[in-house]
Amino acid sequence: MNAIGVIMARFQSPYLHEGHRAILEQVMTNHNKVVIILGVSPVLGSRKNPLDFHTRMKMIASNYPEVVVLPLANHPLDSRWSSNLDVLLMHSFPGSHFKLYGGRDSFIPHYSGRWPVVELPETTQVSATQLRHQVSDRVSASEEFRTGIIYAYSNTYPKVYPTVDIAVFRNNKSEILLGKKNLDDQWRLLGGFADPKDESFEVSALRELSEECNGIQVENLIYEKSFRVNDWRYRDEVDKIITSLFSADFLAGETVAGDDIDEVGWFTIETIKTMMEQRLTNEAHAPLLNFLLTKYSHV
Repeated sequence: MNAIGVIMARFQSPYLHEGHRAILEQVMTNHNKVVIILGVSPVLGSRKNPLDFHTRMKMIASNYPEVVVLPLANHPLDSRWSSNLDVLLMHSFPGSHFKLYGGRDSFIPHYSGRWPVVELPETTQVSATQLRHQVSDRVSASEEFRTGIIYAYSNTYPKVYPTVDIAVFRNNKSEILLGKKNLDDQWRLLGGFADPKDESFEVSALRELSEECNGIQVENLIYEKSFRVNDWRYRDEVDKIITSLFSADFLAGETVAGDDIDEVGWFTIETIKTMMEQRLTNEAHAPLLNFLLTKYSHV
């Protein structure tokens, strides 16, 4: 019985490039029956894995209708993933034998199943990563393009965007540093979005503070509480913001506004209460400020 040729791939590209076609043609030359196993990421839509299984399956089927395409979910354990692959193949093609194919830097070092593997030489320098980058900002006027965007956004998990806010105290916690944006001319705590390069939310808070208030130095940074923020940009969205509130004590430095903050200033807790009543503070920051005023009013 002839073995079935199995290509292990991701095919996360807008079309089958020369490298994909070279692999397919080579394996199809050696086997009468060819199967493509597409890895399926647990992340629903991302820069590295933007195309779901069905989108990639249809791309392959439109070019190679005779090839069978099957999904295989990623797994954190190589041994379990290898076992899942073997079971998928044997259940899909009972009594068959298989030979697995992959390129350099592929699945081969991670596979510990029962079937032989073959590493295929690279025939082109084109990569799916490179192709994704090339088309990432290309806009089309077609209905299909707009439909694809709607499909992509509809097939992602609802997101929580993490932000950080920091209350800087001075004078025995009787004053808090606030900033004001030209956007709405309202006072708020300093802060912003966490960055994927930040090692922790504490790092995010200190980075945002240094960006929005140049030259300030603080000490005794502590985590206070987390809040879902009713940010005006996300009020009508499924996605929401959850912020981590920190506090710190002023140590040294000049309080000079930076980044998108137009003005910074020190305000007593009693003054902030009055400002909130007069709606001079940002509405989305009201829960954070109320928490701080309640906790530190009697310090």
